[in-house]
Amino acid sequence: MSSTLPKNYEPIAPCSIAFIGLGVMGYPMAGHLALAGHQVTVYNRSAGKAEAWCAEFKGVSSPTPREAALDADIVFCCVGNDDDLRSVTIGADGAFAGMKPDSVFVDHTTASATVARELNAAARQLGLHFIDAPVSGGQAGAQNGALTVMCGGESAVFDKVKPAGMAFSKAFTLMGESGAGQLTKMVNQICIAGLVQGLSEAVAFGQKAGLDVTQVLDVIGKGAAQSWQLDNRGKTMVADKFDFGFAVDWMRKDLGLVLDEAKRNGARLPVTALVDQFYADVQAMGGQRWDTSSLIKRLK
Repeated sequence: MSSTLPKNYEPIAPCSIAFIGLGVMGYPMAGHLALAGHQVTVYNRSAGKAEAWCAEFKGVSSPTPREAALDADIVFCCVGNDDDLRSVTIGADGAFAGMKPDSVFVDHTTASATVARELNAAARQLGLHFIDAPVSGGQAGAQNGALTVMCGGESAVFDKVKPAGMAFSKAFTLMGESGAGQLTKMVNQICIAGLVQGLSEAVAFGQKAGLDVTQVLDVIGKGAAQSWQLDNRGKTMVADKFDFGFAVDWMRKDLGLVLDEAKRNGARLPVTALVDQFYADVQAMGGQRWDTSSLIKRLK
């Protein structure tokens, strides 16, 4: 990861912080908080990852989320799904059991809006605060401290955590009440699903047409077809390289959340539903851990 903080980071007084979940996103996010001078205590389900983090960033690890959260002003979290999130927040060993009154739990997991609202209510009953704050920008964004963070919760609570969160973010924005962060992340994933499928079809078409597709991408990237996906994934798609980036398994999990929410709110998502099935095809090809741009493999 980058050993420097984001250019737009404004130093603040050190806080006592806990970070739960040291996966490909959480590990560097927690690292940036340590680099910013905060006292960081970490918890990870596999202790080896926590030990490695502590060796690199001179932090402290705890054996349970509850113990990690003791005395923390802010508890940041980034785990896998709704069930993982519940397992580290509620119960005797959950973070909520150890948090001091008026402290804040900030969840960066991409999860359902339902669990965000559920945990927000549970936190409030205990005199705690909860912010749902899923991120966009992938592993590279986490490593470079350049994530986009979409938050749901109370304005005053958001204002308390934003200065610390900017240690790993280029944007940290309140989108509305509890659950609004997760809903915004769903909008993000809907956009990405359609864009990647469109780019896959464009690259496959260009190759069938006998064009120099790398040159084509350079040209159209200067016009209305430009997108982050084109700029960052177009040429790797041409090169048939997919062993990096945001995994297909993770995207399917996210699109499952999207489609479940659409059933509840009545939104019609025909393209998203179709692309979700295309990703199922990629999984069946053995591409569970391939980058999402591997949609093009179906077309070859």
